[in-house]
Amino acid sequence: MIVFDKPKSLTDAPLHYCPGCTHGIIHRLVAEAIDSLGIEGIAVGVAPVGCAVFAYNYFACDMVEAAHGRAPAVATGLKRAEPENIIFTYQGDGDLASIGMAETVHAAARNENITIIFVNNAIYGMTGGQMAPTSLPGQVTQTSPYGRDTSVCGFPVRVCEMLSQVDGAEYIERVAVNNVKNIKNAGRAIKKAFENQINGKGFSLIEVISSCPTNWGMTPKKALEWVEEKMIPYYPLGIYKDRSAGIVYGKEGAAK
Repeated sequence: MIVFDKPKSLTDAPLHYCPGCTHGIIHRLVAEAIDSLGIEGIAVGVAPVGCAVFAYNYFACDMVEAAHGRAPAVATGLKRAEPENIIFTYQGDGDLASIGMAETVHAAARNENITIIFVNNAIYGMTGGQMAPTSLPGQVTQTSPYGRDTSVCGFPVRVCEMLSQVDGAEYIERVAVNNVKNIKNAGRAIKKAFENQINGKGFSLIEVISSCPTNWGMTPKKALEWVEEKMIPYYPLGIYKDRSAGIVYGKEGAAK
């Protein structure tokens, strides 16, 4: 009896990610959801510019490469042209929350029937570790060597909290992949985001709190501890909007 196997929706290509990077875990969760729902033959992914730029080598479904930040716009075109297909984007914080913020917000406002997987590791990973829109206050990066100064650079963007207030958005949830419990919950959320699209409910975004040991200058173990101790307190996990269930983020915070 097989109790553990590679998802069919992942290719056999070796991942190029750094040791300890959690992109590989997130790729697997996406592939498991695609397998579980039996949609590999109709799924089309949109790869970003960033560390996951080669995602088209790893997912066994059809893939399209988008310009930096434009994945939601490309996904919108794909879905409107071929509505029977299941369209998802896979984007980092430097892609989605910076140059791609307009595309993201307006896709949510229009309630485009697409699924967005948003990986937040609080840094620009591919280009050498610069400060990202999601870098924490005081966080040391290549472009904030003395720590992010909020009086100069402003505060980090909390994407889930922001999008929860966009009327068009259907489902917004923040998860993490720093321990087994959180990984299982992330898998549930990603699958639900695909199910929402299958059921025609509209725009779903899953933010995944991730680590970047290389550019954080930490061991993989220390990076996961930093996620727990620093990132999750600033970016609380939970469901920020589930319109069908009547959940909308407010003063009480996210639904757990």
